[in-house]
Parts: sequence; structure tokens; C-alpha cells
Amino acid sequence: MVVFGISSQGDYANHDKPSTQYGSRRLRLVATSLAGQAKKEPTSPAHKIVQSGDVNWTPIMKGCELDAVAGDPSGEGGPFVLRIRRADGTRVPAHWHPTDENRTVLKGIFLVGRGETFDETKLIAMKVESFTMVSKEMRHFAVCKGETIVRMHAAGPFKINWLNPVEVIPPDAPTGAGTKPTS
Repeated sequence: MVVFGISSQGDYANHDKPSTQYGSRRLRLVATSLAGQAKKEPTSPAHKIVQSGDVNWTPIMKGCELDAVAGDPSGEGGPFVLRIRRADGTRVPAHWHPTDENRTVLKGIFLVGRGETFDETKLIAMKVESFTMVSKEMRHFAVCKGETIVRMHAAGPFKINWLNPVEVIPPDAPTGAGTKPTS
């Protein structure tokens, strides 16, 4: 086994040769990294590419669909990635999740707020490429401007706990109760 280290004198101990010290440190760090990688067994499935046309949307409420593009959202503690698509104006009632979630807006404007009930005055607009981390059990709600797609990654299980389930419009509700996304 080879052990690599970094000088206790740091990068700038020899002020007349900073580039040599830096280069030496970088080499040791790269060697350490490569040595660790050589021992690792592959733990993930084969490389996977999901094109936008490959997504299999499943409705979960009126105007809102999702697809698991990687991993198993129902699994305990395993990583997963979802894409969530919502139609313009889709209102997501107050709810919470049992795990931390990370979200990035891919399309549209996603307005989110914190609280036990939907309150438009608490909404904060997230535009494309905006990111948020939602802590487990944090009560929150949302509404969308334009068709909105959000990528969410977390560790399972993925579960939605609605604070007032009667506010959730079923996906098969009659027209006028909500809108189906178009793309």
C-alpha cells in the first residue's frame, strides 16, 4: 500500500519557489485520488442517458406528472432522480416529505413557499437553473408559471404527505379542474 502525504509546511513555506511546491502538492493529491479509485469496484449500473423523449410521465395530480429517470424512489435510503412536470398555473397544496430533497428548475418558473397552508404572499420565484434544498418534514407549497419541469434528487423513500388532502385535485378530474402539461 502506498501512502501519500502533504508537507506540514504547506504550499508557501518556500516563497522563492511557490510553483514547485504547488505542483508537488497537486501531484500528491492526484496520486492519492487515483490510488483510491483503482481499488474501488464498480457499484453503479451501466452508464445511462435519458433523452427528453424517453421520459415516461405518470400523472400524480391534475396538471402534475413525474418520472423516475434514475434509481428507485420507493427504496429505503437509495439515491434517485425524478423529473416533475407541471402545467401552467398548477397549484401544489401544502405538503411535506420524510427525506431531504434537492431541486433544480429545468423549465418555466417554479414559485415555492413555506408553511402549513398555501399563501401567495410567501411565494418565491425560482427561474431556470435555480436550486433549492428542502429539508425533510418542511411544510411547503408551490404554483407554476408556464409549463414547469423540475429535477429532484434525493434518497428514498419518496413520499408526499398532504396537509389537507381534499385540496389535491385527482389527475382524472374533469376538464377545468386543472391542466395537463403539453411537452
